[in-house]
Amino acid sequence: MSQQPFELPTFYTPHPARLNPHLEAARTHSRTWARGMGMLEGSGIWEQRDLDAHDYALLCAYTHPDCDADALSLVTDWYVWVFFFDDHFLEEFKRSLDRAGGKEYLDRLPAFMPMDLSTPVPEPANPVEAGLADLWARTVPHMSADWRRRFAESTEHLLNESLWELSNIGIHRVPNPVEYIEMRRKVGGAPWSAGLVEYATGAEVPAAVAGSRPLRVLRDTFSDAVHLRNDLFSYQRETEEEGELSNGVLVLETFLDCTTQEAADSVNDLITSRLQQFENTVVTELPVLFAEQRLDAASCADVLAYAKGLQDWQSGGHEWHLRSSRYMNGGGTAARPAPTWSPFSLGGLGTSAADLHTALATAAGPRLRSTTHVPHPKVGPSRIPEISMPFTTTLSPHLEGARGRLVAWAHRMGMLRPQPGVPLSDVWDEPAMIRHDLALCAAGLHPDATPGQLDLASAWLAWGTYADDYYPQVFGRPRDLAAAKLCTARLSSFMPLDLAAPASQPVNALERGLADLWARTAAPMTPEARRTFRQAVDVMTASWLWELDNHVQNRIPDPVDYIEMRRATFGSDLTMSLSRLGPGRQVVPPEVYRSGTLRALENSAADFACLLNDVFSYQKEIEYEGELHNGILVVQTFFDCDYPTALHIVHDLMASRMDEFQHTAAHQLPVVCDDFDLSPEARAALDGYVRELENWMAGILTWHRGCRRYTEPELRHPAGSPGWLGAPGGLGTSAARLHRVGAGAGAGAGAGAGAGVG
Repeated sequence: MSQQPFELPTFYTPHPARLNPHLEAARTHSRTWARGMGMLEGSGIWEQRDLDAHDYALLCAYTHPDCDADALSLVTDWYVWVFFFDDHFLEEFKRSLDRAGGKEYLDRLPAFMPMDLSTPVPEPANPVEAGLADLWARTVPHMSADWRRRFAESTEHLLNESLWELSNIGIHRVPNPVEYIEMRRKVGGAPWSAGLVEYATGAEVPAAVAGSRPLRVLRDTFSDAVHLRNDLFSYQRETEEEGELSNGVLVLETFLDCTTQEAADSVNDLITSRLQQFENTVVTELPVLFAEQRLDAASCADVLAYAKGLQDWQSGGHEWHLRSSRYMNGGGTAARPAPTWSPFSLGGLGTSAADLHTALATAAGPRLRSTTHVPHPKVGPSRIPEISMPFTTTLSPHLEGARGRLVAWAHRMGMLRPQPGVPLSDVWDEPAMIRHDLALCAAGLHPDATPGQLDLASAWLAWGTYADDYYPQVFGRPRDLAAAKLCTARLSSFMPLDLAAPASQPVNALERGLADLWARTAAPMTPEARRTFRQAVDVMTASWLWELDNHVQNRIPDPVDYIEMRRATFGSDLTMSLSRLGPGRQVVPPEVYRSGTLRALENSAADFACLLNDVFSYQKEIEYEGELHNGILVVQTFFDCDYPTALHIVHDLMASRMDEFQHTAAHQLPVVCDDFDLSPEARAALDGYVRELENWMAGILTWHRGCRRYTEPELRHPAGSPGWLGAPGGLGTSAARLHRVGAGAGAGAGAGAGAGVG
């Protein structure tokens, strides 16, 4: 290799790495096993010297310091297999850009992971298949059916998403940062590693909480930090030798148009932020989860042991990267001998992570910036850049009638008056609702809707907007998270899957509106469609609790956490669930909608719309409302930059997400159609879904430009109310008007345009 392209940054390493005493046994075993599977001499991929130089046994001894010799050997075999797969796929398919051959190769592998071990598997045709069959048979008897399902899924993601990397190399395309973080979790394999942590620690995550937000955040933050750390160490090898374009340093170098060193430092800042998010989740969210799910002591102990296992992996993985010949590490640390194991010693490699002063110095800046924001700074009028929109907006001819009918519906539901016995519940009045003009938004999103369909879409927008205003005012100002959680739990009861079953009795406008909308929307749905749709509503309402919790901590989320949760607060899943359930859409198999390509298409559209709203609502949210959840503020905090610089980054990301949407629709969606061998009817339905998403983005931009919510005169003097500049500060004060009528704060476009529109 040539000279290193950048200096490795100072890493945040708060947990010292420890070495498993069974290292040598694992080394010996892994050599024998790899040779038996055909991975060494004669494979054309590795010789024994390659395996010895990479030293995967050392990786596993550092990342799993407490397991016994048998478990360490088995885990080491898994890592030998996965790294061999990576190199094998590179040589066989990436270098030749043979996507068809790669897909055929990958399609065979799930057959070697049967849920029932009595199911026969095919005869292995290569070392990857032979290794997977052997490892699966040795591992799964010790684990539950739930773990088997989760681990098989993460293994398939790890394998199949290699096609995404291959596609990007084939068109010489560097992904954008948001797309990269999402896809890297799958191709990078850290979620897969997290599954092996459960095995090695003997602490399987209880099925009741495995899918919860706190456990998902632990897994995702662990994954992001592991992958981004690997990108720093592997940048030189991947860019100079392999022609790889999926590397976080290269992604930021390209997106931010900065030097390699600056990109590497930014990647390291993001690693630190992800690790701090992990720590915050353990401290603030796990105790609440344990109480809410009523986990017994053993289950709580398993979750905590799993979290500790992820921390051990993080520290151990860092130490291995400093030593392995596979990576750029300057040769200094790698040249030192491995420490001898001692239960009493903190000496040797890894003890740099026990340097508290270094750890605190590395972490102090990002952590302080995220928790010391002073609300209501003077920011001036929102600056609106030139926003490129390649799609046109067509408004429904039924718009005028829908406007009047929507106001009448809101009156019937009780949304335009205070709720009896509920302090601070004077969220809206009629002038405020007219100013919101949510029927305009619906008319752009659904230009071909009948009058009845447009009324229903407008009502969903109004309900989501009202709820998004109601939460910060009624629960946020008094910091009453318990009441907010009770409210959220009750909302689910108004969405029964069995419409013939007795429903709960609504006691306020929020519940009354949801009950009415559910009955009208769910009636023609199949039971499975109702379940999917209800889950989308639950995801949105739960995300409002996340926002409240951040306000209680005065915590600005990091960019990755913000983007992912913003999709939920915006109501994106709800919107897209409705679109998928439209006429003709159900001819598309559900697994197509679950594919990485369709999720990338939907996420890029959602991110464009969310960031668009953040641009328009910046002054309203930051200066007048004291809001923490705005993409520009998130970028300002993370990169420690000013408003214009953050706006430029967000604007670039909007353009990048639009480019990603168009690229996915034009180039990747046809591949999905071919991969799933879709019928002409299903292909036409997917094309119609893409057009709906195009209408969605164009209609949201039209609504932002056409409403009166964001100009400074409206912010200072909302129509029909006295001026309120200097109103009480804090969470919810945008809607806190003891004598102010009507101005809906943080209003959103509910189910159609997202419920978190500011």
